Amino acid sequence: MMASQQQTVPDTAPASGTRDEEQRPRPARRWLVPLLVVVLLAQMAAAMVTTAVQQTPTIDEPVYVATAAEYLHGQGIRYNPEHPPLGKLVIAAGVAVADPHVDTSYRGPQIGLGPHLLYESGNDPWQLMFWGRLPVIVLTLLFGLVVFAFARELAGRAAGLAALALYAFSPDVVAHGSLATLDVPTAGFLLTSVWLSWRARVRPRLYLPLAGLALGAALATKMSALAAVPVLLGLAAVSVWSACRDAGMRRRLLRALAGAAVVAVAATAVVWASYLVVDPRLRWTSQDAVPVVHGLRGTLVELLPFPQAYADGMRLQFHFENYPWEGFLFGRVYTGHLWYYLPAALLVKTPLGLLALWALGAVVLVAVRRLRPAAPYLLVPAGVLLASAMTGSRDFGTRYALFLPMFLTVAAGCVLAVRRRWATVVTGVLVLFVAVSSLLAFPYYLPYANEAFGGPSRTHLRLHDSNVDWGQDLGRLADRLRERYPDERIWLVYKGSGVPSAYGIEASDPRAAPIDDVRGLLVVSDSSVAKAKGRLAELIDSSRPVDEVGHSITIYRR
Repeated sequence: MMASQQQTVPDTAPASGTRDEEQRPRPARRWLVPLLVVVLLAQMAAAMVTTAVQQTPTIDEPVYVATAAEYLHGQGIRYNPEHPPLGKLVIAAGVAVADPHVDTSYRGPQIGLGPHLLYESGNDPWQLMFWGRLPVIVLTLLFGLVVFAFARELAGRAAGLAALALYAFSPDVVAHGSLATLDVPTAGFLLTSVWLSWRARVRPRLYLPLAGLALGAALATKMSALAAVPVLLGLAAVSVWSACRDAGMRRRLLRALAGAAVVAVAATAVVWASYLVVDPRLRWTSQDAVPVVHGLRGTLVELLPFPQAYADGMRLQFHFENYPWEGFLFGRVYTGHLWYYLPAALLVKTPLGLLALWALGAVVLVAVRRLRPAAPYLLVPAGVLLASAMTGSRDFGTRYALFLPMFLTVAAGCVLAVRRRWATVVTGVLVLFVAVSSLLAFPYYLPYANEAFGGPSRTHLRLHDSNVDWGQDLGRLADRLRERYPDERIWLVYKGSGVPSAYGIEASDPRAAPIDDVRGLLVVSDSSVAKAKGRLAELIDSSRPVDEVGHSITIYRR
């Protein structure tokens, strides 16, 4: 039999049975922790639902929602092969409730699929986007329970509550957890897999298959999760090795390898199942040419034990990595990739209190003996995933590192494992600091920046794209123009997937008109302002800023 190992650190260590009885929670206190969990998740839900209701489609959402609608109508895997189906099947649960009209005869390019569904097929874009976002909101809340449970098992109830509070007030998690995108589901499934692998140190036969299913869910949602596979398989082997202390060395090693194999098989099964749910016959025809990938990347694609659509999706992703993407960081426009982009962006976009607690939590995990076994489970996957994300060529936002507010938040809660008054006081003050900073940003979580960088209103001076301006404020812009600037001539440069006329905005493109003819209101998305050149730069330089919308769109008068 496999020896068990205690992995939960109690809040106190009773010296006798009498003291143990004295320290049992009173009936009134027994409900305090569940009540606080509910309160924290309720405020998070309120923030995400409010954000989801107020924001128009971001750049990536329409294709996910439209692909989900295609799945529901039996169209198979025709569009968006660069991302596996599971995340879009989650979104489809909400799309099914909205019951949109889907034009199954559409054969146009992928870039037009989302706008065609939202604006050209007789559907209500506000209603459809809300229902598409709702399943991701629910999933984000469930991942909050994983954060709480993981931290509680490591360092007690107070640590669990602290970690949950940091998660619930994380601006990045709230911002992207309220969108019909794939970043939060992928990060959450990975955290769940790591937590289940940790629990497998006690009951490997129960938890390792579950860890494999969670890893498979991440792989079936976004291909970037592949970077975590070697780490998760290694952690599975470590868990079994730890559980089999009484076995001989050879048997212990064989069981560890078998545990890793169980996780790999379960993960592979989930990926195949996600494709079979969409199309049991696995028919696959790409709407766009699939590039040929050579070298190590090509070999990796060929070795993957996944459906052909998954392999072709990876080829497309590698092809995207070769694009000369344009980036923006701290006022500098550049072409290509900066290796330090993500750390710099995280420094801007993460609350200062959360940054401090991440660092303290990492130190505590390594320094406190009873927590040291958990350090590889939290720090190694986070480090490997960050290193992998830093090699990517698309410097578009901290959404590529959303696993950090999950993994390191669990570590941050473990600061309370240090039984010193200063640890409790410091943690409480920093959690409160994070909460206040987050609440002050409501409901503009996407353009959040911490106080050291001027707050949300200054983010556009340092970052662009999904860090600040992802097309989310088209509806707010329509309201602002109607309320404050009725009957004015509008010139618009909008960066997003929304259709301005669908929200009542009648505007012209100033880049297509002689400069002297551009008179009235010049409205420009801040990402376009950041990278403005040529005629647009000249128009902006000769205009006067008079207003802003959602910290993502600037209104000039010219």
